[in-house]
Amino acid sequence: MAADEDGLLNHWGTYNRWVESQKIPVYTGYYIEDLKTLALGEWAARGCRGAFLQLEGQVGFTETYVTEVAPGETIPSHRMLLNEVIYVVEGRGLTTVSAGEGRPKRTFEWQKHSMFLIPGNYSYQLSNTQGNQPARLLHCNHLPNVMAIIPDPDFFFKNPLVDPGILYADSGDPFYSEAQVVRNPGLGDRPERKIWTGNFFPDMKAWDRLDPFKGRGAGGHVVWIRFPRSAISGHMSVFPARTYKKAHRHGPGPVIVIPAGEGYSILWQEGKEKIVIPWHEGSIFTPPAGWFHQHFNIGAAPARYLAIQLALRGPNAQAEKIQNRERDQIEYPNEEPWIRQKFEEELAKRGITSLMPEEAYRDRNYEWSYGESDAG
Repeated sequence: MAADEDGLLNHWGTYNRWVESQKIPVYTGYYIEDLKTLALGEWAARGCRGAFLQLEGQVGFTETYVTEVAPGETIPSHRMLLNEVIYVVEGRGLTTVSAGEGRPKRTFEWQKHSMFLIPGNYSYQLSNTQGNQPARLLHCNHLPNVMAIIPDPDFFFKNPLVDPGILYADSGDPFYSEAQVVRNPGLGDRPERKIWTGNFFPDMKAWDRLDPFKGRGAGGHVVWIRFPRSAISGHMSVFPARTYKKAHRHGPGPVIVIPAGEGYSILWQEGKEKIVIPWHEGSIFTPPAGWFHQHFNIGAAPARYLAIQLALRGPNAQAEKIQNRERDQIEYPNEEPWIRQKFEEELAKRGITSLMPEEAYRDRNYEWSYGESDAG
C-alpha cells in the first residue's frame, strides 16, 4: 500500500482538509498487510509518529489511525469529543485518563492485543513502559461521519463539554474493570447471545470465553463485545486451522484486525472481480458495505479476526446484520467451485490438506462439531 498524495480532498470535505493539515501519511486501498511495520510520519500535533488509514470500506464513515510511542516515552495529553476504541498492535504501557484539570486521574496498564475505550472528551496520555522498543496502537472512531454533520474541527478537539460521571460514577465500580457478561434476548430469527460488556479487554489473542458461532460454519466460535455508553461494539471470531467461513455481506462499519493466525480473505461486489487479501497477525482491512467477504485459515493453528464495529446501533443499524440469509449469505453447496479450489491450492503450497468435511459441500444444513478444543 502507498500513501495517497492527492485523492482524498475531494471526497471528505472538512474532515479531509483536517487530515491533510496533520501532515502525516494517509494510506488507502483495501488492506494494510502489517501495522507493525507500516511507515509512519512525525505527527507534530500529537507529539509522536503516526499515520491515517482510509481503506475502501470506511471512506467517509469511520476513522482509523496508528500512533507510535517511542521507547520509555509519554506522549502529550490528547482529547476528542467522541468515544474512541484503541487496540494495541505492539508493546506494553500505561494509559492515564482524566475528565480535566483538578479531577482525579485513572491509570491502567496494557499490553500487546489489549483493547480499551477512551470516553468522549476525556484527556488521556499514552506511555511506553518498555525501554527497548516502540509501542504501536490502532485508534478507531466515528469522526468522519460526524464531522460531515458538524464541519468544525474545533467542535471536536476544543469543546469544553465533558461528563465526569462516566469515570467518577457514584456506584463505586471502577470504569476500567474486568468485562462482565450479559445476556441479550433473541429477536426474530436471531438467537439469544452472551455479550461481554466492558471498557478494557486485556488480551484479545488469549481471550478464551467463546461461544459457538453456528451461523457462519467452519466450527468456529465467537465473543460478542459491547462498550457501555458507546455506539462502538465488536466481536472476535475464532475458527480452526485448514477451514474457512461462509461468504456473507452486510452494511458498513467493521474494521477487521488480525490478533493471530495466517490466511486470506476474499472481498467482492456481486458480479464483479474478486479481491484476495492476505493476512497474518497485525493485518487490517474493512469490507465495503454490501460486498461479500469470506475468511480462510491456511495456517496450522486456529485463526482470530477482531471486528471493531463502528456502525451506529439502533433499529436501522445494518453493519453485521444479514437482512436475508438466502440472499446475503452463501452456503457451501452454493459457492463458486473456484472458492474451494483456491483454498485447497493454498494449503497444498504449504504441504497440508483441507479439513473441510465433504458433507458440508453437499448439505447446507450440515452440523459442525463445536467441542471445546475447537475454540482455540
